[in-house]
Amino acid sequence: MNKQVKAGGFARTTADDLRHVRAADLAETLSHLEPEAAAGALARMTEARAVIVLDRPEFLGASAAIAEMRPERAVTLVTAMSADRAADVLGEMDAERRDAILALLDRETRATLDGLLAYPPESAGGMMTTEFVSVPVTATVAGALDHIRTIERSRETIYSIYIVDPETDALVGTVSLRRLVTADPAQPVLELTRQRDPVVASPEMDRRAVARLIRRHDLLAVPVVDAEKRVLGIVTVDDVLDAIVDKHTEEAQRFGGVEALDRPYLDTSFLGMIRKRAGWLCALFLSEMLTASAMQHFESELAKAITLTLFIPLIMSSGGNSGSQATSLIIRALALGQVRLKDWWRVALRELPAGLVLGAILGAVGIARISAWQYLGFYDYGPHWPLIAATVGAGLVGIVTFGSLAGSMLPFLLQRLRFDPASASAPFVATLVDVTGLVIYFSIALVILSGTLL
Repeated sequence: MNKQVKAGGFARTTADDLRHVRAADLAETLSHLEPEAAAGALARMTEARAVIVLDRPEFLGASAAIAEMRPERAVTLVTAMSADRAADVLGEMDAERRDAILALLDRETRATLDGLLAYPPESAGGMMTTEFVSVPVTATVAGALDHIRTIERSRETIYSIYIVDPETDALVGTVSLRRLVTADPAQPVLELTRQRDPVVASPEMDRRAVARLIRRHDLLAVPVVDAEKRVLGIVTVDDVLDAIVDKHTEEAQRFGGVEALDRPYLDTSFLGMIRKRAGWLCALFLSEMLTASAMQHFESELAKAITLTLFIPLIMSSGGNSGSQATSLIIRALALGQVRLKDWWRVALRELPAGLVLGAILGAVGIARISAWQYLGFYDYGPHWPLIAATVGAGLVGIVTFGSLAGSMLPFLLQRLRFDPASASAPFVATLVDVTGLVIYFSIALVILSGTLL
């Protein structure tokens, strides 16, 4: 990249300077600028160059930059952008600014963008573009290729051609550009379709389901059709990748107990970062107060057997770790479609014995550690140390089993309540297991140590 551009010196760059910078690099660099500076840089580019940059998903501040432009310039660029990207950019603007730009667009462009904006962003309809290639069932290979040559520059992808009924506009089949190029020019395109029942998506389909569809059938694009099988648009594989990357970024942040960031980490303001993190921390702190309440309930037992307190951090962390493991596995399995909501009982039947075995392993390690410290003279746990070791061992079995079961079931519960399973973050699971873990630990202690230390 141009050194001057790298340094952020956009005020001194010329259109010629920017012309030699790769669009992806330029889009990423513009994302780190204030909206006014990014809008100024776009103003010094040619219209074609600015559109290429705005169409790049790396340009995270595209909506803010367009909002800073003169209305005429903004309308020109939005009209020339790919329809799906323009809809995404307009969807990130405030309603007043978005409506002002939409009002200045020509009727056809506005109708297209209004249609795309009507769908949820995470649906196939929200990701699709209306720029695809279609030909009637009566077309020949030569006619289809001539049509592609005419409209190629105005379409996002030409690698899949959709064959439609000219009377109903219903999708009849699909053919790849590769087969079209290698076929006899006089051959009807309909004869090139490998199947008369093409793979399609509904506009309401979730982005994960679209991604699985494209992966399962090895597609470059999947058509989005309505109830009458009319093609509304297509979702390309690059659009799915961009959407999935964004979604996984949000889930990773939420899984760590942080509200999803709107901008890259280094570009997020200090106050913005505080706002994103404070809410979660306060919620987790308030929930952790239940741990103090649980300990207060067993205050007399703690006073009688102070040695038990030495193992509280060990007990709580083991339960939280097992819960976090189970949660991570199930959230990923749900995202990939490996398990479904109705499979909760199968997961429970797997996690219950797994938790018992894992708890038994940790319990054995805990008993061995207490025994070693006692025999080697590192610490004296008193005359009833075998009972203390048994309490710790049994407590670990119970708590790790509960952690595994609770951690695996929480994502199912959240999905059933129509919440994002990623909200079952590791800190949240750990908090739940901390409270219940103390109850399990001291309940086992009352049974084993009753009549001796308690």
